[in-house]
This record gives sequence, C-alpha cells and structure tokens, in this order.
Amino acid sequence: MWKNLGDLIDHSKAGEAIALVDCGRGDVPMHYSYAQLDARIRACARGLLRSGLKAGDAVAILSMNRLEFIVAYLATLQAGLVTVPVNHKLARESVEFILRDCNASMAFVDAARKPLVPPGMRTVCFDDESWVDFQDAGRFEPAAVDPSDCAMILYTSGSTGRPKGVKLSHGGQLWSVKSRFRTRASYETECFLVAAPLFHMNALTNCKFALAGHARIVLMPQFEVLKFIDAIERHGVTWVTSVPTMMAMVVREQAALSKIDTTRVRFIRLGSAPATGQLYEALSSAFPAATIAGGYGTTEAGPIVFGPTEGRALPPNGGLGWPLPDVEVRLVDRAGREADEGELWMRTPANLLGYLNLPEQTAKVLTPDGWYISGDIFRRDATGCYHFVGRADDMFNCGGENIYPGEVEQVIEKMPEILQACVVPVADEIKGQKPVAFVVVRSGMRTDENAVKQFVLANAPAYQHPRRVVFVDALPLAATNKVDRRQLMQRAAALAA
Repeated sequence: MWKNLGDLIDHSKAGEAIALVDCGRGDVPMHYSYAQLDARIRACARGLLRSGLKAGDAVAILSMNRLEFIVAYLATLQAGLVTVPVNHKLARESVEFILRDCNASMAFVDAARKPLVPPGMRTVCFDDESWVDFQDAGRFEPAAVDPSDCAMILYTSGSTGRPKGVKLSHGGQLWSVKSRFRTRASYETECFLVAAPLFHMNALTNCKFALAGHARIVLMPQFEVLKFIDAIERHGVTWVTSVPTMMAMVVREQAALSKIDTTRVRFIRLGSAPATGQLYEALSSAFPAATIAGGYGTTEAGPIVFGPTEGRALPPNGGLGWPLPDVEVRLVDRAGREADEGELWMRTPANLLGYLNLPEQTAKVLTPDGWYISGDIFRRDATGCYHFVGRADDMFNCGGENIYPGEVEQVIEKMPEILQACVVPVADEIKGQKPVAFVVVRSGMRTDENAVKQFVLANAPAYQHPRRVVFVDALPLAATNKVDRRQLMQRAAALAA
C-alpha cells in the first residue's frame, strides 16, 4: 500500500482537494492542495539526494509547526533518510547534544530557531533563499526500505538527565497509521485541527493519519486557546486532536465558545495524558455532537494501544479500553508476577528499535523477546478494560506509604467542582515527602481547600490527602502540551519554604 513512511499520499487523489491549511502565515491562512503538497515533498526529497546524503543519514528539523515542517519530514522519509524532529523549546545545550548524538548531517530550521544549530552544521532555512534553492522539482520514486529500517528518532524531553533518542522503524510507524483504517476506509470528509507541536508523537501521528485518509489539516504554529477556538469555527473543523490540558483550557472559555457553532465538531481525541471524567462531561456539554475518546500510547511502543474494540463502548469512568489487534499487554507487579494492577508491558509492531547510543538503557526497557516495559502503572477491571494509575517514577513516599500522584488526582477529580488536578510531592522533615495538589475548578463552580482535603480523606487512604491545595486558572503546559509537573514541584517547594 505504502512504500515507506513518507509515501502516504494517494497519487490518484492528489488533486485540488485541500490537504493543509497553514495558520502560521500572519492573518491570512495559506491553503495547499494535495497536488501542491505532493510536489513540494518530492522536490525536497530530490534536493536531499542531490545534496549528497545517503540512506541512513540523519536530518534534523527545528521549527514551529508549518507547511515546510511537514514537507521536510515526509521528504526525508521518502528519500530513505532518518528524520529527527527536535524539541526546539529545550535549552541550547540540550539541542546541541541531540544534534551531536544523532550525528545529524544537516538541519532544516525556521529563522527563529536557526541560532540553536551549532556553527559549522549545514542548515536550510525555511524563511530564506536556501529553502527555495534546495528544491529540485520533478518526479521522484520513494526509496525502497526494509520495514525494520529506522525511519525517525524522537527524543525524550530531557527535563531530567540527558535526552534519549527513540529509534522507530518504517514498518512500526506504518502499522500505527494503518491501524486507524480498520473500521473506516476514508476520512475525506474530515477536517483535523492540529496545534500540538510536530516534534511530539501526538501531532506527528495525527498529521500522517489525516494525510493517509485524504482529510484536510488545519495546522496551527502552536496552541493558543482563543485562536484554537476561532480556528474551529473559521475552518469548519470536524476532528479535534489534542492533549487533555489543552481542552481543559478550551472548555473554560465559555464566552468564546458561545460565539461559534460547536456542533460541527464530530470527534474529539485526547492523547498523551489521562483525562478526567469532569473534562469528558464538560467537553460533551461544549461540543454536543462530538464523540469523545481518550487514548494511551508512548513514543516507544506506538501512539495508541487501547481502544473500544469489538464494538464495546468506552466506560464513562476514564477507562482506556481493550488492547487493539496486534497488541499484546501484560501487567507486572513488584514481585515480577502478572497481576490485575502493575507496570504495563507492551509488545506491539511499533515497539522501538532501541535508544540511540544507549544499549544499557535499552536493555532496561526492552526485553530480549520484544516486550517494552513502560514505567506506567495500570489496573485492569473485571471487563478487561485498562485504567491508568500513574507513572512509576512519579511515585513518592509519605511516612512509609507509597503514593502514586495519578491515584490521588483521580480521587480529587471525582469532585463535581473540579475539572483537573495535579499532585506533586514536597519535602517534609517528618514524613519525608507529602502531597500538594494544584486544582482547576470548573467554570461557574466554587470550592475551597478544606473541602478538597475532606473529600480525599473520605474517599482515599488518609496518607494520600493533600496537605496543601492551590487553586489555579489552568495547569501549566510543558513543551509537549502536557502538564508541567516540574514547574509545579518548584512552585510547591517555594510555597513550603
């Protein structure tokens, strides 16, 4: 069906239908047809090979979301090279480390990110003549690749320790695209809104899925809540892709939502982090015609692992569903035994090839027989549905008791007044560490610190109750639009001091 991961556009349909609307070009969005996008990808792929690059060479991309990012990404793959989208929000030292670690032969950049590239490395800037001169228009036959060949390297955020490069194969990533077409052959009538950064698996996967389904993509340079809401109306968006924190900010903008026709939105997909029952309820109220579903996936094992398989609907209590076809999962407790609650192990066609230049780290998470050890704690209910509990490495100890922040967050988020919660540890001379909760109250509702504490005490073990509750308008976003726990931990430490 597809020769490699970069060859997703159906040539028989690559006509005047709009493929992408680039919202990063000032006040006037730029529209590009499938034919125009296809021609640009092939011209860039020809330019890559004309420049002397060989199969397996790494090509970095440092840029805000824009048409040229998509072109450079898919062209690199079509040419049989390895694409490395880089989190440009990292510190300069981390960016330079990534470029050295992957041995990037060149980097595509936008003007604002060009200074992040070390002196001496070849760059092609989207905003000057080097990009125009790089193109070599003409026919191009995508490179033949083995399914096990490395297609791209996505780096971990690097917020703690050195960033790790996750090597992902053509075959595995194509499987993740194909899996979206098991129940639906085409998405031509859909308009996707993508505002998460393209250096992250969430946005990249949704763009590839949309292009393969011949849908229309509205691409925002970054997430800004009022512009996001405006784009839904302006472009007739039917399919919203996001992370829960983004949508929690959206539903609080009642005035802006009241000015648009939200009934056009038919699908809202939440990924990269767990979503609360209250958020589902608020989204259902704001977008009454939409089906809303959360998803779980990792860079290392595929962007989606669970779903409403075999015609079963997702439960209303935040359950993520059942393993998808071709996906094997197991839960392993601390004693190494299979259990109904424990660390999630996964074996999928999209499992990582390994961490670049880190064989010891690879051996810690990838077993010889192909299981990826996620570091996420899950539980399985009586129906076999899987529920996220928390990150194993987020766990902290309070007076001898282990606390998973995700468990406490789920309790707090059962309060009708609470939209979102994030629990972090703060140092304590007696207990070692104790929980502090940052919470977002639902629009039009009120509660107070004591009510939150008493609710947790009534619904969870006493040691889990937050010793401080801080009310915020929104939880802070990290570069990937997930909740920035590190920032909240710093804030909690400052409050304690």
